[in-house]
Amino acid sequence: MTDLILFKNIDEPGLATLDVYRARGGYGDRLRKALSMPRDGLVEELKASGLRGRGGAGFSMGTKASFMPKGQMDKYLVCNADESEPGTFKDRELMQKCPHMLLEGMIIAAYAAGATRAFIYIRGEYQQQADILERAIAEAKAAGLLGDRILGFDVNLELWLHRGAGAYICGEETALLDSLEGKRGNPRLKPPFPANQGLYQGPTLINNVETLATLPHIVEMGAGEYAKIGVENSTGTKLISISGHVMKPGNYEIELGMSSRDIIYGLAGGPGEGRSVKLWFPGGSSSPVLTGDDLDIPYDFNSMAKAGTMLGSGAIIVVDDQTSVVDVALKTAQFYRHESCGKCTPCREGTNWTVKMLERIKSGEATPMDLDLMASVCENIIGNCLCVLGDAMAMPVGSMVKKFRGEFEEYIEAARERAERELIASITPSVEVAA
Repeated sequence: MTDLILFKNIDEPGLATLDVYRARGGYGDRLRKALSMPRDGLVEELKASGLRGRGGAGFSMGTKASFMPKGQMDKYLVCNADESEPGTFKDRELMQKCPHMLLEGMIIAAYAAGATRAFIYIRGEYQQQADILERAIAEAKAAGLLGDRILGFDVNLELWLHRGAGAYICGEETALLDSLEGKRGNPRLKPPFPANQGLYQGPTLINNVETLATLPHIVEMGAGEYAKIGVENSTGTKLISISGHVMKPGNYEIELGMSSRDIIYGLAGGPGEGRSVKLWFPGGSSSPVLTGDDLDIPYDFNSMAKAGTMLGSGAIIVVDDQTSVVDVALKTAQFYRHESCGKCTPCREGTNWTVKMLERIKSGEATPMDLDLMASVCENIIGNCLCVLGDAMAMPVGSMVKKFRGEFEEYIEAARERAERELIASITPSVEVAA
């Protein structure tokens, strides 16, 4: 395991203040190094690092920045701090304990993109973290680290914090932009993509908290050194959030390519005594599930894709062998039905029908044919929605039906027999009275 990068000294008292952060090298030589580089050179450095977006999509951060058009125009940088994916809570810790790392990363990203205005869109429930960020922004402005001519360079950046209203859909970048503009958070049709037409119709670079917080360290280490960490096409370290049926849930920083077994059993302690892993979500609740037989897969972007799932936001949710897969599927589908904006038919209707079919299974009204129907609904959702929310329900639920079909069928039969017994018991007394 490599040395910690983002979580190095993360629990040091006072790290959220400007003085302590500067004493640890913040806003120092590495920021001057970044701002003294030609913009194109800085973008190439980010590309060479191999850093992929840590918010879920895993797209090259440097390549994304290179899509921003050249020339004099209003350009924007937006930090997606919504972190609404169930099972994800790593960005919360970064913002709470080291907010200036995010601000320094945003200065670097804004310079690379040519943006002069930046926003942090933070999840509505993160009140404590928002207050901490507000104080950090005020400290940075008072020290001349935000505003005009940062550190004496011809670099200007105004930065604002915007508090969301707690909607999962606003984690999708275009819905986030609509919400930031004061509209209802609905996804937009793409193209145009935000790099060409984003916030207020201007070119916009959007990245999440962990991605932006990594930039100061890449500049300090150099792209070549950073790229040596991890594995091919998955460089660097990754913050992961582990929850569910494990003995030591929490946030951990790992080197990409680490064995999933070492993460779940080594770092998180695995399920309790006498229990084993039935299934696990490798990248938050929207990722297709893996089983206890898949624990030796390396935890990196490409390995997860080859296994038919995705690394996503880095949220690992573990479910043990004493939990019904039907219950997990129903809770997952109910969440996404509730969070659907309803703008497109496949998501609005597909999530609703999936919940109804799972409720039929629970109540004993279903047959094995309902599993085929549910799988068909999930297949028709994927790739046919305005955004990926519908897919985020269909992928995990569809994978559960596929990998645990036998358990679903046993549950259907047991629930049907239970419903028949309850029906007979409910009418038997009236039959005796009539006799």
